[in-house]
Amino acid sequence: MSDASSATSTAFSRQRGIRVALGGYELMLPPVQALLAPLLMVLVLGMMLLPLPPLMLDLLFSFNIALSLVVLLVSAYTVRPLEFAVFPAVLLVTTLLRLSLNVASTRAVLMHGHTGTEAAGKVIESFANFLIGGSFAVGLIVFAILTVINFVVVTKGAGRIAEVSARFALDAMPGKQMAIDADLSAGMITQEEARRRRQEVSEEADFFGSMDGASKFVRGDAIAGILILFINLIGGLLIGMLQHNLDFTTAANNYVLLAIGDALVAQVPALIVSVAAGLIVARVGKDDDLGGQLGKQLFSVPRAMGLAATVLGIIGVIPGMPNMAFLILAAVCGYSAWWLTKKQKAALEPQPLAATEPVNTGEVSWDDVAHVDMMALEVGYRLIGLVDKEQGGDLLARIKGVRKKFAQEVGFLPPSVHIRDNLDLRPNSYRVLLKGVVVGEGDAFGGMMMAINPGGATIQLPGTPTVDPAFGLPAVWINANQRDLAQSNGYTVVDAATVIATHLHHVMQVNAARLFGRAEAQQLIEHLGKFVPKLVEEVVPKLVSMPVFQRVVQNLLDEGVHIRDLKTIIETLAEHAPRTQEPAELTREVRVALAPAIVQQIYGPARELSVIAIEPSLEGLLVNALAPGANSALEPGVADYVMQSAGEAANAQEESGIAACLLVPDRIRSAIARLVKKNAPRLRVLGHSEVPETQSIRIARLIGELK
Repeated sequence: MSDASSATSTAFSRQRGIRVALGGYELMLPPVQALLAPLLMVLVLGMMLLPLPPLMLDLLFSFNIALSLVVLLVSAYTVRPLEFAVFPAVLLVTTLLRLSLNVASTRAVLMHGHTGTEAAGKVIESFANFLIGGSFAVGLIVFAILTVINFVVVTKGAGRIAEVSARFALDAMPGKQMAIDADLSAGMITQEEARRRRQEVSEEADFFGSMDGASKFVRGDAIAGILILFINLIGGLLIGMLQHNLDFTTAANNYVLLAIGDALVAQVPALIVSVAAGLIVARVGKDDDLGGQLGKQLFSVPRAMGLAATVLGIIGVIPGMPNMAFLILAAVCGYSAWWLTKKQKAALEPQPLAATEPVNTGEVSWDDVAHVDMMALEVGYRLIGLVDKEQGGDLLARIKGVRKKFAQEVGFLPPSVHIRDNLDLRPNSYRVLLKGVVVGEGDAFGGMMMAINPGGATIQLPGTPTVDPAFGLPAVWINANQRDLAQSNGYTVVDAATVIATHLHHVMQVNAARLFGRAEAQQLIEHLGKFVPKLVEEVVPKLVSMPVFQRVVQNLLDEGVHIRDLKTIIETLAEHAPRTQEPAELTREVRVALAPAIVQQIYGPARELSVIAIEPSLEGLLVNALAPGANSALEPGVADYVMQSAGEAANAQEESGIAACLLVPDRIRSAIARLVKKNAPRLRVLGHSEVPETQSIRIARLIGELK
């Protein structure tokens, strides 16, 4: 192809537009899809100014009716309102389209109405003759009824729902954001999922706000339809009688019928679109469309169907009533009640998970010795649905997320969690076992939500009071439809699977030292050996035996120290192992090496550390009693006083929004940590040498200070 070919236009489609070459220049035009909306708006506005022939009016009126039906059907099949987020804009476009057609048809009626009822096209004539039988009074009454239904009932109700939903969506945004952050912190969702959910919360508030304003379009359209009808009636009669010298009967037959037909042609699509708006804003739930929700909720209560059958049967035997119709409906409702009752009873019967094995009458063998799982989760039979993927349960996926989050935070992969049902438990109960010992238990209710009060809730919710099993906060079990109300009033709302997964994550954090066994220690060393094989080969097990290494790591985990920086731990052991093999001494040296990470884990990036300290005289007493090689013992009264005071100081620090950390001399740090652990489990204990030089210290509270 020669250069002269640039004089001809060649176009090809691209993702962002159409590239056109003309006379040596390249132009990038918008894609066809992007041009549809602007062209449609220009055409709509053009219809208000340019006269249209009757055939074009018929096509446009038919298109308007078809478009309104499509909007209604899409609204009925939409599962979530955000799936039809463009609906406010569609509402505006359809309203402008109807008004433009009204203006165009009014021009045609007033200019050519004297020629007969076909002046504005076949559609308007058909509505005037077929729907109302050519009667003026019937047409006006039908139009008035449709306008009242649209304006007073549907539009007003939909506007009120949109207004309240917009206010609730805005009020609930902080609570929903907190719930998303809680799921992200627990490892149940990824950063991408959290970002998607935050965007969805923002889009939901924007959508209902737009719907609140868009409902005013429909209300204005109804008022405009009334005004246009009266303008066509009065103007048509005057033009027909004064300008075209028609008698009153002929003018009325032409102009009045055309005006009423024009009004009905516009009012029917307006009513359809208003119903679609009501369906969109009145939708509750995100699991099914309108048809599915009606089938599951309206026709799924056997008691209601049975009572309806009884009432219909009584009405059906009353003399003078349409007996056959009522008796047929009574039979249908009665059969539905019987079928639903039978179906629900079959669903409630517990199904065995596995067939019972035949009794073995042979000799006892080692196969009869049951293996104790490192971690296990036992659930009651009503919670099996949370585990079964076929029933929509996502607890398994959440537990995988918990294990991944734990491994990323703490530094080693926890053992798998074996899940099994236990018929000895209450139907809605569960418990977490560590090496066969129960370390956590609680109740959960599938299909319900737990509303947790973090301290700022403003109202008391109706429901079953309970306590958050992970952190002991007051909570209440509520129905799923109360979620938005609870979030808007300061509650953090989570579902049953999230409750169990969060509790499991908390149990794993508290018992991290017990989860770190010999197998985990060996796997951790092998994992580090992939990156620094020489270092691992020189230290473990040549300088430090595997049992000593395991004990050091368990000491760190027991006090909540993360072991992600395993390379520093191994290097510190290599430095001090020739001097001592005592795990406690090695742990102290490792803590000093990990001091920046420990402080950052407690305080974050803060440069000034607000700490709790011990009054000097009491501190001296504790050093004399608890330091290695001390001859005197700590009196029980002093020990109780220290534990109680440490718990009170820790609670006061946390209520102030500051991390609870106690600063003590290095020689008694481990002893003090063991002493205060029972009364203040979240209190972290640091030694003087564990404070990095880059941080400054501010003493916020003193234990043992005279009051």
